[in-house]
Amino acid sequence: MGSQIQIFGVKKSFDTQKAERFFKERRIPFHFVDLKEKSFSPGELRSIADTIPWEKLVDTSSSVYQKRQMQYLEVDWFEEILENPTLVRMPIVRWGKKVTVGYEPDIWKEWIKSLE
Repeated sequence: MGSQIQIFGVKKSFDTQKAERFFKERRIPFHFVDLKEKSFSPGELRSIADTIPWEKLVDTSSSVYQKRQMQYLEVDWFEEILENPTLVRMPIVRWGKKVTVGYEPDIWKEWIKSLE
């Protein structure tokens, strides 16, 4: 595998846990980035946002979104997510230029097939 799988999420997210289990069960190494401890780098976020539109990336049910009533605000999502990385739907799974948001085992199986 050229580049390693990256999983961005938080430990308490069930979908993040399921994504980790998916790759562990298939013995595919991955790098986990805990968004409670570390935000995206601007380059990482830019490459993710180039693939996934903000509407799909932002978790409108997240506590930050709800508390700040962000649906009523003009928001620079790039800056907001750099400051509050838990605003994203989880997990974000990245392999090179390929990115998924949420639990997407069918897409990941396709990625794995391309390795065989």
